[in-house]
Amino acid sequence: MKIGYPCINLTVDCQGNKTFRIKSYSEEKIIETVENNLRCLIEILKFNVKHDLYFFRISSDLIPFASHPICDFKWERHFADEFKYLGNLIRHNEIRISMHPDQFTLINSPDSKIHERSVSELLYHSKVLDCMGLDFSSKVQIHIGGVYGDKNKSMARFIRRYEKLDARIRNRLVIENDDRSYSLRDCLCIFKETGIPILFDVFHHELFNSGETLEEAFKLFARTWRLNDGIPMVDYSSQEDGQRIGTHARSIDNEKFRKFVIRTRSFDFDVMLEIKDKEKSAIEAVKIALSDGRFSTGSSRREMSHG
Repeated sequence: MKIGYPCINLTVDCQGNKTFRIKSYSEEKIIETVENNLRCLIEILKFNVKHDLYFFRISSDLIPFASHPICDFKWERHFADEFKYLGNLIRHNEIRISMHPDQFTLINSPDSKIHERSVSELLYHSKVLDCMGLDFSSKVQIHIGGVYGDKNKSMARFIRRYEKLDARIRNRLVIENDDRSYSLRDCLCIFKETGIPILFDVFHHELFNSGETLEEAFKLFARTWRLNDGIPMVDYSSQEDGQRIGTHARSIDNEKFRKFVIRTRSFDFDVMLEIKDKEKSAIEAVKIALSDGRFSTGSSRREMSHG
């Protein structure tokens, strides 16, 4: 079990998701911005290793406008050495990596332009992971998309569109249950037709489900992951007290997380904490997981590898 958090570190003195307005686009501007983002990503990963955080979601803003027609800059070639360094850092420390395009990535949209932009966005994310030389256990997660007035037709459209995607995308894509449109059961229907692994969102399942308990849900989604996908990925959060339903917690509730770890002890998975204070809560989660046999620190893994 690896524990992590998404995109932003609030402790290190850098911002790894810097971007700029499209009207300011220039080759000089993109080089400057990407140099900063890659340098900061290295700092964040090194911080994470020191704190036994071996799961990280890389920001989609790593390469601003990479999927936009305005970008004809060959960023893969220009930053090849930096990507190689990052890949070596990730593999040496056995860090699990994921990415998550924004909510406007909708491959089942009836609008052909939105669909085309979504495919370009997915290809960009896949290329980032390819440039680092990461295997197919590094995933790009998306939601199934919109309902558009007819859920069954929208699901069928997703399946048709998926089958036409570039293999570079299909090898990395995972789908996530959401909190209002597509439940775990819906994701399982997509899986049966496509074989896409399901990334299970615990908080979304609490808000929108078909009556499955947490344990039952784990049995169902865990089976969708194949050997080359790595162990299953899970997103974890909880409700922020006093806020509208669906608002992610600002800080981890230690007792709730401890109970979650106990209830899922029959399963091996990596957990991404979608908690607003990022690495602070992730470090607390590590403390809770230290007594769990599925979790090991970096030092213990190194000891086993040398033993």
